[in-house]
Amino acid sequence: MPLGAGMLEAAILIVDDQPQNVELLTEMLRNEGFTRILGTTDPTQAAPLFSEHHPDLVLLDLKMPHMDGFEVMDRLRQTEHEGFLPVLVLTGEDDHGTRLRAFASGARDFIAKPFDKAEVMARIRSLLEVRLLQRELNNQNAMLETKVRDRTRELEDSRLDVLCRLADAAEWRDSETGAHTARIGRYCRRLGLSLGLDERTCDLLLHTTPLHDVGKIGIPDRILLKPGPLTPEEWEVMKTHSRIGAEILAGGASELIRTAQTIALTHHERWDGSGYPGGLRAEGIPLTGRICAVADVFDAVASRRCYKPAMPVEYAIDAIRRGSGVLFDPAVAAAFDRALPDLTDIRQGVTTRAV
Repeated sequence: MPLGAGMLEAAILIVDDQPQNVELLTEMLRNEGFTRILGTTDPTQAAPLFSEHHPDLVLLDLKMPHMDGFEVMDRLRQTEHEGFLPVLVLTGEDDHGTRLRAFASGARDFIAKPFDKAEVMARIRSLLEVRLLQRELNNQNAMLETKVRDRTRELEDSRLDVLCRLADAAEWRDSETGAHTARIGRYCRRLGLSLGLDERTCDLLLHTTPLHDVGKIGIPDRILLKPGPLTPEEWEVMKTHSRIGAEILAGGASELIRTAQTIALTHHERWDGSGYPGGLRAEGIPLTGRICAVADVFDAVASRRCYKPAMPVEYAIDAIRRGSGVLFDPAVAAAFDRALPDLTDIRQGVTTRAV
């Protein structure tokens, strides 16, 4: 039965301390059309050759000086990373115990010496078919994993796009805040780094904190854009933006949406319990909300709003320091001080929506 072209391109390594056996097997394989044939009579070279050439099949003698076939298979198992040790054992020891030990060591098949050419080629053909199918399956799995990763990345990009558009929608309702949402994301990422949070968490802050005020979409213009102090009744309505934002983001399956929901709900909670909407205090406030609270107040104090002029940045810095341990988590306030040079750079560098 003729061998397929793909099979004839398979690499085969012969390991036998008898030169005549290596020569015989090499000639048999060449006569069948194989071209990628390696041979060695030194069993200590089997593992290096295996690592270098990645053969599809190893024809391995068991009884050899210096290192027997069992030791060779132990070395090969340390090199093989595809979960399939392609070894066909060739030996004059055909007893049941030797066979069992060979299979336990990783051999896939077993042929007794002296060789029968037809049997050897049939066994080689059979093992190569399994080996090539196994490699094809590994390649398909790798391609599938790549597609899954690409699709996951596309979904994450889509989620980020939706988050950005939601943040923009909220910001356009209150145009005088300028690039407030963009700055908040960058402030919070920098604060996270100053707190020692990992890069992934800091990136999560970057993408989710801009949605802290998404609930302002639900606040009437007569209150949101009022050019002056709010009445107590109007202030109660304004405070509902935290719950509205959390409701807009509720039910999200992704970590991004869940984190954004938490931030929208808790960024006005205060360390001493005087905040809203839940009156949470201290570490009962999620860390993401505590971080956003500092960034939000810092930017809001230094920004012009319809109801107030912009205050000097120094005044905003002092507001955070005075609020440490009262309004703000003291650890986050300390992180704010450490990150202050970068925060002021962000403040100066992000000034328009286009940034």
